[in-house]
Amino acid sequence: MKWMLCGAGLGLLLAGCADPQLGDLQQQLAEVRNGKVLPESLALPAVTHAPTLDYSLGDRRSPFRSQRLEPEAVTAAGGELMPDLERVREPLEAYELEALQLVGVLVLGGVSYGLVRVPSGEVHRVQAGNYLGRRYGQVVDISDRTIQLVELVPEGGRGWTERSASLALVEAVR
Repeated sequence: MKWMLCGAGLGLLLAGCADPQLGDLQQQLAEVRNGKVLPESLALPAVTHAPTLDYSLGDRRSPFRSQRLEPEAVTAAGGELMPDLERVREPLEAYELEALQLVGVLVLGGVSYGLVRVPSGEVHRVQAGNYLGRRYGQVVDISDRTIQLVELVPEGGRGWTERSASLALVEAVR
């Protein structure tokens, strides 16, 4: 019974494909193939040229760049505070400090390590002396619930200043 219904359904589908207008289509295709009827050539529209303009403001600051001074462009006033620009950057310096999360603290052999999660989910181990964040933040202390660091931030054209920052332990949601 099941096979008879499937056969009947298939027959109806194939019958629906029969079109009485296919004869006309076959005739038109035969005429095109024999070269009796040439398809109309498509004419391209005329191209209108836009007038050229001289941009006289090319020597000014780009509106798409930040107005803040980049850290590399700021010089130290009097040479007292300035980040080491020759130092190889550490992986956690690629992230804003706000994007990093302290997820744990380890003490191994008397040395405290912080476990810091980056936005992609990877967890990195840091200790005192490591750098994190985009503002040259150096880890100065790791306690059981926080990482204390000192950032160097530019003061406009007046050099650099130190600023304290910290990462607090993120409690697990249960």
